[in-house]
Amino acid sequence: MSLRRWEALGLVALLVIVVTLPVSRILRTDRGRPVDSAATPSFVGTASCIECHTEQYRDWYGSDHDLAMAAAVDSTVLGDFADAEFTAHGITSRFTRREGKYFVWTEGPGGGMAEFEVTHVFGHEPLQQYLVPFPGGRMQALSLAWDTVERRWFHLYPDTDIPPDDWLHWTRNAQNWNGMCAECHSTNLQKGYDPATDSYTTTWSDIDVGCEACHGPGSAHVAWAGIPPMARPDLADAALVATTSDLDGPQLVERCAPCHSRRAELGDYDHTGTSLLDHMLPSLLREGLYHPDGQVLDEVYVYGSFLQSKMYARGIRCSDCHDSHSLKLVREGNDLCLQCHEEQVYDSYDHHFHQKIHEGKPSDGALCAKCHMAEQPYMVVDWRADHSLRVPRPDLSAEVGTPNACSQVGCHGDKPLQWSVDAYRKWYGQARKPHFGTTFAAAVAGDPAAGPELARLADNALQPALVRATAVEYLSIRADALSREVLERALMADDPLLRQTAAATLVEPDPGRRAELLAPLLADPIKAVRMAATSQLAGTPSELLKTYQQEALARGIDEYIAAMSHSLDFASAGLNLGNLYANLGQPDRAEYYYRQAGSIDDLFLPACMNLAVLLSSQGRNNEAESVLRPLAEAYPDNADASYSLGLLLVEMGQEAEGMQWLTRAADADPRWGRVRYNLGLLLQQAGRLDEAEAALTAAVALEPDNLDFLYGLAHHLATRGRLEAALGVAERMIAAHPDQQIGHDLKRQLEQAMR
Repeated sequence: MSLRRWEALGLVALLVIVVTLPVSRILRTDRGRPVDSAATPSFVGTASCIECHTEQYRDWYGSDHDLAMAAAVDSTVLGDFADAEFTAHGITSRFTRREGKYFVWTEGPGGGMAEFEVTHVFGHEPLQQYLVPFPGGRMQALSLAWDTVERRWFHLYPDTDIPPDDWLHWTRNAQNWNGMCAECHSTNLQKGYDPATDSYTTTWSDIDVGCEACHGPGSAHVAWAGIPPMARPDLADAALVATTSDLDGPQLVERCAPCHSRRAELGDYDHTGTSLLDHMLPSLLREGLYHPDGQVLDEVYVYGSFLQSKMYARGIRCSDCHDSHSLKLVREGNDLCLQCHEEQVYDSYDHHFHQKIHEGKPSDGALCAKCHMAEQPYMVVDWRADHSLRVPRPDLSAEVGTPNACSQVGCHGDKPLQWSVDAYRKWYGQARKPHFGTTFAAAVAGDPAAGPELARLADNALQPALVRATAVEYLSIRADALSREVLERALMADDPLLRQTAAATLVEPDPGRRAELLAPLLADPIKAVRMAATSQLAGTPSELLKTYQQEALARGIDEYIAAMSHSLDFASAGLNLGNLYANLGQPDRAEYYYRQAGSIDDLFLPACMNLAVLLSSQGRNNEAESVLRPLAEAYPDNADASYSLGLLLVEMGQEAEGMQWLTRAADADPRWGRVRYNLGLLLQQAGRLDEAEAALTAAVALEPDNLDFLYGLAHHLATRGRLEAALGVAERMIAAHPDQQIGHDLKRQLEQAMR
């Protein structure tokens, strides 16, 4: 939802009578308390479930869910607080215990050393983190954690020296429990952020991940269970809000996804939505989060990788491998996979080409998971498996630099990549299926030839929806007709993630056409899709919308504001609200939220740059410069900051310095055509014609079908008297955009000049 650059600104109602006992309104629990069955179900806590669900409670007790969070007491604290010391990045921290409380002496806000009380623990294996209460209802997670396997203190960012004013510092928002961690470590978490006071009143019903974290609020179920069995009405899902039984694969996976995914929240999770995208928006396979072939790179957890798997496509559920309550594997080793896969075929040397016993020990090479679920460490010591269950592809590693389970992240890290490629070809032959990883790698590299392949991926119903949506997002930055056609088709896709991505990324300058394409999505049944359409259509002239669409847009704006207000403790939400109010023609509100985003993270580039755009549009160029210059100087390798400052300086009449910043932007992002285009125009204006032509030619090479770039190059060539070359560019304009009159007019003018 953020803007990258300047120019892209069941409870079921019941009436049941059993014998002569009316239960349509009043149910009684086994404790004798009346419960109103018509009331909204409420959370009653795990303790209310134990009596009837003893076996499930026994399995859950001591699980990762049970131990997700706890108060810091003797039985829960695993770290060494007996005057232990640990030094990292030149800072020596000390861990102590007195009067039954736990303390750490370490670097605090502003860089000064201070003592902080640890009040809660977070997790238990293979590491445990510690939470410190701060003013305003905050709890902050220390960057120093306890390795429960090696029994040692360690730093979560051992290779990064994080200054106190950095967003990643343990006292800042990146390590804030309330917004970053709490929802998935406690039950019925209500974040309770108040942007007016910049404070939290965060609450929960269970401090850990209890029964109702998955089953939803249980008051109606407890009331139903309190009725004698013979008189108990036959209620759907035993009066539970969230269905958890008799679910197909995608349905059950969505029960786990709200916590086991990298996602953006759309509000507190209340278990009532019909779709995952009513509550959250999962991250796509973006650069920096995933490798080009979809393997996990950053901490994205498992949902996004599992969606790519054949297992998910064929209906396999989380509970087919993991016990729903203990979370343990239902079987060990290859027996887990042999529930479905034939032993003689897959658990054989002819399949995996590894001995089961090597040097007297079981061989990892013969284990399904070692080849198909390569592990990587996160948080330094936490090894997590990639759940895409992919076929190892050393050939892809050689082609696009992705890891593979044989060498880079596997058993043979001491061998060169070619060794793995050769062995794989010897065993399985030369032929390989095409993989979307090569297309995404080309898109990331800015290869113009990636366009048609991205279009094929986006339209291919046999590809996972997450892959298709990622292809749509990559296509959205291209200005060619094919990309627009694909995006417009995606707006009508069956899968809501495709509709949302297309609606959020569609660039349509004509407000009438934009309304025609997006207004139907204002009534979409999925919240995330409605929000994407709303953000695009905010500020649309009323005459372009039918009356019912205007009403839907008004409701959508209220819904959008509520969702973003929930997350105003993150700079991105302030950015989104700033953009919304800018589109609504309310610059004062837009400025307020851009600055609010800056107060959360003063170096959050998109909000700062959009604030500068807003200030500049009001003639407040000096203020805009005061916002942009510190960013550009603090991040010399950030092309966006340099580009924005360069354009502003040019507008202020400081062309020479402006071109210096634009040149820096071009060097920082060699794949960005727009900066070369603008630089070329400025160089042309300055009379540096050879440099101008080189910049314009480079822009066209990066985006061959971009109408602006083609016209800029053609015009430049024509002014230099190179009419034949200019005519060739004009013909390219017509071929790429036959419906745009500008190409035809330019060709006619050039032909007349050549007579």
